[in-house]
Amino acid sequence: MPGHEDASPAEWSPRTRHNRERLDWSTILRNIVLALAVLAGVWAVFNVRLPSVDVLQADIAAAGFWGFAVFVLIYMGVAATPIPVTIMATAGGLIFGLPFGTLLSMVGVVGGCWIGYWIARALGRDTVLRLLGSHAETIESKLTGGGFYAVCALRLMPGFPYWPVNYGSGALGIDNRTFLSATIISSLPGQLSLVAVGAFIGEPNVINGIGVGASWALVITLTIITMHRWKRTRDAENSENGTTEIPDDENHRLAQ
Repeated sequence: MPGHEDASPAEWSPRTRHNRERLDWSTILRNIVLALAVLAGVWAVFNVRLPSVDVLQADIAAAGFWGFAVFVLIYMGVAATPIPVTIMATAGGLIFGLPFGTLLSMVGVVGGCWIGYWIARALGRDTVLRLLGSHAETIESKLTGGGFYAVCALRLMPGFPYWPVNYGSGALGIDNRTFLSATIISSLPGQLSLVAVGAFIGEPNVINGIGVGASWALVITLTIITMHRWKRTRDAENSENGTTEIPDDENHRLAQ
């Protein structure tokens, strides 16, 4: 009909038909990778069982000097996935003690986080945000345009897992140097506290008990300091950009 906005397929220009017929191979490949990752995760849930602390201790002790490398490699594999790192850090303290267990755990967790970061860089923003699921909104709001203190704040946030921070940082444009420095600094308190618990379980003496208390006090202190610095940095950036965040109660009053 004359004046009708929609054209029939025969009236499409060659350019329009070409654009419609082109396949976005990058999106297709990323979706395939996402589907395979989900299937692998489902398979792992039903078929993979992490070894107990006793089994890990025996296996690493039997490996001798190479037990250090075995522990670090296992830790890196765990830290690169959604599997919680708690058991590995605790096992590090139980097997190697507080000082050396902390060192090995830091090497393992930082290496695994870095692997997750580069996996996310390869997958891309859209795919990673779908992969993050319920964590996507928090990660996107905190890390978009964020930097050092944003990564540290999320890493130190109580109960928040490591893997969304790794994948979100890679997908949302946190540069490699900032990610690594923030990960090293902000992972140390948590790793130290978990390793201290493992060391105390293995040898419940006064020194290890002091290590547990001091490490958890450090976690709480650094969390408060980091959150404060991150909010100050964010507020300063908002002021420079001419934007002002309105508190929730003020939003509610204005809506009424």
